[in-house]
Amino acid sequence: MARDITKLRNIGISAHIDSGKTTLTERILYYAGKIHSIHEVRGKDGVGATMDSMELERERGITIASAATYCEWDKHPINIIDTPGHVDFTIEVERALRVLDGAVLILCAVAGVQSQSMTVDRQMKRYKVPRIAFINKCDRSGANPVRVTEQLREKLKHNAVLAQLPIGLEEKLEGAIDLVKMKACRFEGEMGKDLVWSDIPENMMMEAEMRREDLLDAASMFSEELMEAILEGEPTEEMIHAAIREGVIAQELTPVFVGSAYKNKGVQLLLDAVVNYLPNPTEIDNEAREVSNDGEEKLFTMSHSEDEPVIAHAFKLEDGLYGQLTYIRMYQGKLTKGDTIFNTRTGNKIKVGRVVQMHADQMEDITVARSGDIVALFGVDCASGDTFTAGDRISVTSIHVPEPVVSLAVVPVDNKAQGNMAKALARFTKEDPTFTTRKDEETGDTLIMGMGELHLEVYLERMKREFNAVIEAGAPKVSFRETISKRVEFDYTHKKQTGGSGQYGRIKGYFEPDDNGEFVFESKVVGGNIPTEYIPAVEKGFREMMSKGAYIGSPVQGLRVVLEDGAYHNVDSSDKAFQSAAKGCFRQNYTKGAPSVLEPLMLVSVEGPSEFQGDIIGTIMQRRGIIVGTTEDDGFIRVDANVPLAEMFGYATVLRSSTQGKAEFTMEFAKYAPAPAEVAEELVKEYAEKKAAGNN
Repeated sequence: MARDITKLRNIGISAHIDSGKTTLTERILYYAGKIHSIHEVRGKDGVGATMDSMELERERGITIASAATYCEWDKHPINIIDTPGHVDFTIEVERALRVLDGAVLILCAVAGVQSQSMTVDRQMKRYKVPRIAFINKCDRSGANPVRVTEQLREKLKHNAVLAQLPIGLEEKLEGAIDLVKMKACRFEGEMGKDLVWSDIPENMMMEAEMRREDLLDAASMFSEELMEAILEGEPTEEMIHAAIREGVIAQELTPVFVGSAYKNKGVQLLLDAVVNYLPNPTEIDNEAREVSNDGEEKLFTMSHSEDEPVIAHAFKLEDGLYGQLTYIRMYQGKLTKGDTIFNTRTGNKIKVGRVVQMHADQMEDITVARSGDIVALFGVDCASGDTFTAGDRISVTSIHVPEPVVSLAVVPVDNKAQGNMAKALARFTKEDPTFTTRKDEETGDTLIMGMGELHLEVYLERMKREFNAVIEAGAPKVSFRETISKRVEFDYTHKKQTGGSGQYGRIKGYFEPDDNGEFVFESKVVGGNIPTEYIPAVEKGFREMMSKGAYIGSPVQGLRVVLEDGAYHNVDSSDKAFQSAAKGCFRQNYTKGAPSVLEPLMLVSVEGPSEFQGDIIGTIMQRRGIIVGTTEDDGFIRVDANVPLAEMFGYATVLRSSTQGKAEFTMEFAKYAPAPAEVAEELVKEYAEKKAAGNN
């Protein structure tokens, strides 16, 4: 059966923690007829929301892994991804936004634009995702959608404009006024299923006309036809919808909708807005990178046509009952059971077995996946971020993966647990690019690294439940870095004679700090003193040494190496010799660069009642925090600060006791910055003791 791709919508639902993302998704599925009863996130029936299918999610009342589902509204198929709000699971938001065409940004009508709203908005901008806004929880005490719309303009720099007005607020919330139709809508019947349209209440007519004027002014910037119609008389609904859609897709207009998902008000009108204003796959320019035979790369825009060769992107992996489940977004072509595709990273040929459409943890077999679809494959061996094609060397542009900042040592209690732990770690590192593992050379411990305490805590719990791996975990530790602080000249010769041909490589140049915190290698060698084929080996040698510095044994960052000259031998020189030269040079000269310690700084946002402002600031200052901004609104204060991660362990308990449990905080990695002298001295001493113990 022919499918109209212009009716398809791929959307994500993103917001700050506890803004009602999962509750809204549950309502969407109910009104679209996908589910027949509603369960709450922390409901007394113990069932939990459909999209929180993981047992841990239901227990904690949070979303940990992004979940995909699909439904249909007004003959438009909609793929939905419900994403976590907690910053520790930020990779789930990153990978969802990478494959989506549009998004709904949810804001709380009381708290407004919160710290995580800013992070999510930044991620949407990174992937150029058009969005509409939904102000949820208009039934709560202190709800003020007009103020939240102002915050969207001021804090997130959106061209935000109300497309609806609430009829009543707090416990008097009855429905919404549609400023395009200029009609009032109330949600009646079982679970607010019945939409009852009526005239706008007289006492709200003046405000409705004023807000409609604002909406038309903003929308007319994107349509000359609408502008002319406004000047000549009454514009049609179709003209207004088309102009708003144009502005949304250009990411220059954010229409704002209001309601309460929990009280079943406003959800159907939001679904209408998804269909009317968010783009279909053909309206988004999705780029991929093609590698030619001579190694040159070029960017191109994928066609979205079913008749073109297959291009699909694996954006998420899951360990299902029947093996690995690979979530893919189809960008081009079509995929049928039995087809052969190629993994462009590994070059492996893959025969497509089962193709399924996901509904949280349930699945439905389908025979064909077409351009624009979000589906899952079974039994495909790949990693998160891989691209599948019909044989072309193409890769879909990758996602932004933040660096892990917290680590802890894990020790299995017995041999059985050790085997299970190894299986679990192999699984999790494949699924989640922000979760990494390595062996501590000094202690022999296995270290797991992630984005925060909660991130690692969830994986430890999953190891126990899903893999029966009983382990003991040490205290969380901060992932420090080291760097040099001054330029070092080098002239190093690597010479080794072992009978027969030996090894010879001489390199000359300098290394210095890199302001951007990157590793940069530059060759200025002229005259063939080092043949060009050996220069990559020099770079490789230096790059390998970056994983562990000689100052505190941490990874090195912010190093610029400039190779100016050198020498080689016709017989004894090789890649291996020049690689060894780079390594020996690094060992000999690194400590001459006055190494220093870098510690991760977190952007911490604390929100609470204004009466606790002094207490909140006090808790931050005690932790070497630097206040970067405070905002006060309607009796609530938000304090943003840069605080070293090392000082943030146990902060939740301190904050709760200082504010009678009324304040909450979020934190995300901001940057690496020089650590104070006393912290550096302690780390240097620890590293020296470890080395001494290892040599005994």
